[in-house]
Amino acid sequence: MAPPFYYDLRGLNCPLPVLKARKKLAAMAPGSLLQLETTDPLAVIDIPAFCAEAGHRLVETTAQDGGHRFLIERSALTS
Repeated sequence: MAPPFYYDLRGLNCPLPVLKARKKLAAMAPGSLLQLETTDPLAVIDIPAFCAEAGHRLVETTAQDGGHRFLIERSALTS
C-alpha cells in the first residue's frame, strides 16, 4: 500500500480543515490514506464526525503539541 498523503492544515480554523479534507479525499482513489495535521481545537470533534458521515475510516487520531494528527482511509463508497 502506498504511504499516506500528508496534508498540512495547521493554522486553519473551522470549517476549513473539514472542507479541505473532503475535497482532497474526493480526488483520491478508494483505499488511499490521508494524514492530516491540524491546530484547530474543534478538529478533534469535526474530523471524526465528517469521517462517520462520509463513510471514510478514521484509522488513527493522535494528540500533538498544539494540535492533532488524523489518519483517514478513503472509502470506496463515496466520491
